[in-house]
Amino acid sequence: MALTLEDRLAIRELIALHGHLIDEGELDRMSEVFTPDVEYDLTDFTQGTLTGLAQLTAAALTLGSANPVAHHVTNVVIEDSPDGTVRARSKGLGIRTDGSCGSVTYVDTLVRVETGWRIASRRVKARRTPLNGPSTC
Repeated sequence: MALTLEDRLAIRELIALHGHLIDEGELDRMSEVFTPDVEYDLTDFTQGTLTGLAQLTAAALTLGSANPVAHHVTNVVIEDSPDGTVRARSKGLGIRTDGSCGSVTYVDTLVRVETGWRIASRRVKARRTPLNGPSTC
């Protein structure tokens, strides 16, 4: 199935919405972004894989003030599959209260549900090493 321009725009906005909802503490709206049984892989952060909206919300609340104060997403690349699923990769930046930031790559699998596109699985890959390894400068 070829994605329409409208699908691509809806998916980009969906990915962007996640950061707004998290940053504004609107965790009760996560169903607007994720499927109820979402698999949220935080293995790179030693938290394993969270399954379902309740676990995802509980983890965010448990993290408390250690959560970034701002989530920014960019470089969204969308690929469709013949089976109707969609894979999206994007870059995420998390800004902390002290001004430091970290970078991740989101690898999402999206599905179309009755109410629109939703993320069915997300792997959050830590970005800790530059292209040619750590700098010696």
